[in-house]
Amino acid sequence: MQAAIAFPDISSDIFSVDLFGMTFALRWYALAYLAGLIAGWKIIQGLMRSAALWPGDQAPMSAARTEDLLTYIVLGVILGGRLGFVLFYQPGYYLQNPAEIVKVWEGGMSFHGGFAGVVAAGLLFCWWSGVRPLPLSDAMALVAPIGLLLGRLANFINAELWGRPTTMPWGVIFPGEAAQTCAGYVPGTCARHPSQLYEAGLEGLALGLVLLWLFRRGALKHPGRITGAFLVGYGLARFVVEFFRQA
Repeated sequence: MQAAIAFPDISSDIFSVDLFGMTFALRWYALAYLAGLIAGWKIIQGLMRSAALWPGDQAPMSAARTEDLLTYIVLGVILGGRLGFVLFYQPGYYLQNPAEIVKVWEGGMSFHGGFAGVVAAGLLFCWWSGVRPLPLSDAMALVAPIGLLLGRLANFINAELWGRPTTMPWGVIFPGEAAQTCAGYVPGTCARHPSQLYEAGLEGLALGLVLLWLFRRGALKHPGRITGAFLVGYGLARFVVEFFRQA
């Protein structure tokens, strides 16, 4: 029998409570979004307080305005991510069940939709507040790997977005009928690439370290440098992972 790793027994809920006949739960996926957004906000706030980091020793905006930016980004992530999932993955189902679209707490978010939502929200914020888009884009790109890292870890905990079948010893036997429907495998023995962890390592950790290195070398003084590095780095990471990802 091939070597493989059993999927860890981790609940998708951190905790749940029953109040007034209803169940309220905090899930790892929701916590990943919250932690990523809050961490990004606080880091950008600190960047805006450090005028020496920016061209002409002048930050793109005051630190106080990052709270408004956070509001825009939260709306962009939620609306874009949800609508992207609805349109790209299950349009037929949601066309028949439109009331389900608003049930974000049940899961179903698209990175591509969320990315488009963040871009639109950032541009709208810049237009409304008179902030130069490119320096702000650099600040947002610098913190984006935090959310990518946490989000992909949450995908792993949720046993979703798994990879193709593999005989490598680090293959993971994910639960669920869909994950165990593998040609030539007996159900319960099909190990798959943990592509969520590959993405966490490449899009989150590795890309984050590259951007941090550029930041420490004064990249914020050159508008667009960190944004460009993020787009190239994310594109390369996603290209590599697509060879292993299936779901």
